[in-house]
Amino acid sequence: MASHDLVHHIGGENDSNSNTTLRILLLLESIPIGRVDAYDRVLNNVLWRYLNEDRGLWHGSGAYKVPRFLFNDVARYWRTMTVDFAYKQRDRQNRGFAIRNLKLRMSRKLLFLAGMIACFECHTGFASPDERTDFYATKRVNAVITRLRSVLSQSPLEIIAAALLRCPELDTHSRDLFDAYDSFLAMLADDTPLSNSLTIREHLDKLAVQELGTDEIATRGREISHRFRDAIRSIFLNPNNLLGKLTIEYGVF
Repeated sequence: MASHDLVHHIGGENDSNSNTTLRILLLLESIPIGRVDAYDRVLNNVLWRYLNEDRGLWHGSGAYKVPRFLFNDVARYWRTMTVDFAYKQRDRQNRGFAIRNLKLRMSRKLLFLAGMIACFECHTGFASPDERTDFYATKRVNAVITRLRSVLSQSPLEIIAAALLRCPELDTHSRDLFDAYDSFLAMLADDTPLSNSLTIREHLDKLAVQELGTDEIATRGREISHRFRDAIRSIFLNPNNLLGKLTIEYGVF
């Protein structure tokens, strides 16, 4: 796919679900293969579109410096995944529901968190409020691109970990979040055959939707996802820390 659509069709009728998905995954999960200069050019052009056209970032009177245009597209990608999940399950007649649902609750949600935090880093990633004020005193699009590229060069887990390490008051909830995600990865990586000769991943992929409520493996995955959800809520819907305040400020309205 040519980069033209990724850069020039952000929003509007031509910004299809697949175009949005490719653009956000380009930002959050991609690495260069081949020409690094071409890769850098596309990434920089995409970020330029988000930042240069975000008047609120440069001239807004709010207390926070978060690129709302970019944030809203990351949030739209997350909502698109959840809506498409329902569509694809209907289209596939619920085949693979258990494994796809678990991934949506865990790895897909983690990806959204990483994108959200990357946006927040435009505000939080300064040594002091004065440094931030000086940084945004003029419209420095390229400087913000450099800052975002530095964050986005990390994996989603690293992005989240780096942000939470700066919030020691959230250590208990942070540990719960990463423990739950580690349990999820260990569960799907376990190739030990079950009594039905299937691995856990294969079992969940073949599990009938009618058996979700009684299946031991599906129940374990659901419990892990609930631990992950609860840790996320304790951090990002908590008005007593900056990450929570930013999520409440930008995550809904």
